[in-house]
Amino acid sequence: ASSRRQAGFAPGAGQAASAPASSRPRLAASDRLRVTVLQTPAVLAGNALGIALVVLLYAQAAGAWKVLGWALVSALLWALRLVHWMLSPRLAEADEPAVRRWRSTWRALVLAMGANWAAAVWLFWGTGAPHRDLVLLLVVFSYCLGSVQLLAMHPRLFRTFQCVVLLPTVLRVATDPGTPGHLELAGLLALLFGITLLMGRTHGQALSRALWLKARTDSLASQLRDEKAQADSARRQAEAASLAKTRFFAAASHDLRQPLHAVSLFAQALSHRNRDPEAARLVQSIQDSVEALEGLFSELLDISRLDSGRYELSPVPLVLGPLFERLRLAFGSTAFDRGLSLAFHGAHRSVRADPVALERILGNLLANAVRYTDEGGIVVAARPRGEHVLLQVWDSGIGVPEERLPLVFEEFYRAHPGRPVAAGERHGLGLGLAIVARLVQLSGSGVHVRSRVGHGSVFSFLLPAASAPQPASLPASQQPGLRDLARQVPARAPALEGRQVVVVDDDEAVREGLQALLEQWGARVHAHAGLAGLEDWLAERACEGPAPDLLLLDHQLSEGQTGLQALARLRAAWPGHPLPAIVVTGAPCEPLQPLAAAHGFQLLRKPVAPHRLRALIAAQLSGT
Repeated sequence: ASSRRQAGFAPGAGQAASAPASSRPRLAASDRLRVTVLQTPAVLAGNALGIALVVLLYAQAAGAWKVLGWALVSALLWALRLVHWMLSPRLAEADEPAVRRWRSTWRALVLAMGANWAAAVWLFWGTGAPHRDLVLLLVVFSYCLGSVQLLAMHPRLFRTFQCVVLLPTVLRVATDPGTPGHLELAGLLALLFGITLLMGRTHGQALSRALWLKARTDSLASQLRDEKAQADSARRQAEAASLAKTRFFAAASHDLRQPLHAVSLFAQALSHRNRDPEAARLVQSIQDSVEALEGLFSELLDISRLDSGRYELSPVPLVLGPLFERLRLAFGSTAFDRGLSLAFHGAHRSVRADPVALERILGNLLANAVRYTDEGGIVVAARPRGEHVLLQVWDSGIGVPEERLPLVFEEFYRAHPGRPVAAGERHGLGLGLAIVARLVQLSGSGVHVRSRVGHGSVFSFLLPAASAPQPASLPASQQPGLRDLARQVPARAPALEGRQVVVVDDDEAVREGLQALLEQWGARVHAHAGLAGLEDWLAERACEGPAPDLLLLDHQLSEGQTGLQALARLRAAWPGHPLPAIVVTGAPCEPLQPLAAAHGFQLLRKPVAPHRLRALIAAQLSGT
């Protein structure tokens, strides 16, 4: 070992280990030598003062040559110790044998200086006035006490030093019959000798313990820093994985929804061509499965966006009446089919919230209430609470055991996994309440639940009351009531008879499915794969024909093109015509809503249920 750290002298390099069984923890040589080096300057300063004091006291009484000789020896030893201390920084590059030599030389100098003080007692005792002898004893004893700080970490050296200094002093006083009470004074010095040894032992143990605890603390702090670094690294990796998951869902959302979209369109087209009841039942099962997959995709995408922190809310003042009506349309028929009552209270109240997020929160809570309620009813209530409004969803369902309540907002947790699924429902992933909790938290509140098994549950959360309420309007793609409205539209919607519809979609299966479905509804369809095909069609027509009655555009086209570019090109070809448009996207609709409001088109999320598309087309063509 060639370095200072290898030699055990690096400051702060105390090696912490588990506490030993002995009363004094064992310390590395680095701890003892570090204390020695740090305290040497104070010891040397005390020695210099003591030497000067003895010279002043005995310069005349003991003889100049005797005092001068002792002073020269003391000065030489003091200088050697100073030089020795000044060499200690070189130990950083010294090897272990050099450190051992330094330690041995230091011990020899300490003992030599102690012997020099014992020699002072033998040389000067009784040569002056009694008060000078008393001062000499005090100086020597103070020197011994001062060594407690320096040598307590070296028990064997400390005991040797005390014996070298105090035993000759006791012997000199005891053998001086010319001093009155010399034996009593010698006995007192012997007692002080024993006390000094005891003090050194106690101080050494305390100092050793303190240094050991410090080393242990440093070790734990280092371990904590390492663990924190590992935790930070794991957190960064988890955040990167979560972000990658979100990016994957966002990027793959369009591609994942395209096949479902095509299946839904082809199934609807098939249902009109085949009148066999059994085939119609199978087609309806396909449609139900597509809608179930759509719900699962939406839940997975929402939870990934919420976890990544990329879900942004846009709170606005809104009254709850229109929202309650949409929820009534969405869940009223399902509740009626199950024999449940559905009531809304406080529709006149207003809150400040993001309309889409609030509708998603209440929609998930209502879906959960309908699913787990067999009889009785469900109540959605809004009550004033100071500057806030308390929104609650009550049900008389089967309830949740108290020990499971803290888990209901966890991802992929279902309180009643064995409960059978009713007709028309789907098995959930256990993400609905997790999405509720995160959306409420983003709104600056928290959701609370109370439940009794066999009596029902109530979910509650607070929202700020709005000072200037306004009705909440959502794009048609976000309105749950659209499905119920669509069921009232006949299969061959009169609004489409003879109407000209332009379809732009780069997916061949989706394009063919849309064309087949729209033609069955009586429309004349011009389908294009992208902007190039659209441009060719426009060039052939030279914009001389009548303007299309409706545009049905996919938002994400190939080669980085978008449905908005197609919309702009078509409207430029027929200026002065409104050209109602529906833009279909597999990505989240929220980022496109400002564009939809600015450019006057409606949004639909893939996969599009045919009855939902039919209802929106009817609304667009009727101007509502």
